[in-house]
Amino acid sequence: PGSGKTTYCTGMLQFLTGMQRRVRVVNLDPANDYLPYECCADISELITLRDVMENLNLGPNGGMVYCLEFLEKNIDWLINKLTDSINEKEKSAAKKTKTNSPG
Repeated sequence: PGSGKTTYCTGMLQFLTGMQRRVRVVNLDPANDYLPYECCADISELITLRDVMENLNLGPNGGMVYCLEFLEKNIDWLINKLTDSINEKEKSAAKKTKTNSPG
């Protein structure tokens, strides 16, 4: 159990779409292994904390730092995901982006 960031993103997504707002969600938490919503970008497609901890023998803090540095080195992946989500829905591009971040 965390601090409720995923729950918050879920609630905001439901609230905003209920108000006919266009919204997209980005998951940047490599420790999050359950998402109750669809993301336009999900870091677990790129790297997960569990894999880093198992394969590199790092603890949770070191693993998290590694994951975020890995994302930084692969920032083009995130940019492409966000760009693709805009291009797919050009006529109805999301006006709001909610980010589920680590911590």
